[in-house]
Amino acid sequence: MTAGNPFLRMALNNAWANATLYLALKTLSEVDFWAPRPGFFGSLGRTMNHIYEVDLYYIDALTEGGRGRSVYDRADIRDAASLAAAQADSDMTFARFAAEITPEGLANPCRTERRDGVTTERADHLILHLVQHQIHHRGQAHAMLSHAGIDPPQLDDFYLEHGRVPSAAAYWT
Repeated sequence: MTAGNPFLRMALNNAWANATLYLALKTLSEVDFWAPRPGFFGSLGRTMNHIYEVDLYYIDALTEGGRGRSVYDRADIRDAASLAAAQADSDMTFARFAAEITPEGLANPCRTERRDGVTTERADHLILHLVQHQIHHRGQAHAMLSHAGIDPPQLDDFYLEHGRVPSAAAYWT
């Protein structure tokens, strides 16, 4: 696809938003990273690990990696810096995949191993779900940062020229 590839833009936006969020998280101690907070997963540490492991799951399905649900057979990464590095690697794998996908490839069937069996999904639907999943849980982490007394970073000024956060420029190709 060309440089106007919307799937690449979404992947790069995710990478930037995750990196930006982790910059705010690095100010927390490990105790504060894992402290109880309101949200689905009860702490920033567990929420950010959830984002990462679900990314692993869907990227594996998109790339036919063959790991399936075994990506969940891992211990949580306890410190924010190590988790940030792992997430950044995952984000760049996703961006490379999005950069290389063809219009025809968007309709490719992808096998997702579920608890109750294997389901086949279209590649473009998995990509859109992966992006929506990240946005959903980053929003929860955003609220948890406020709960921790930290000003959450601006995460929605990536695409527009007006008001674009300067750090987003590094993610535009």
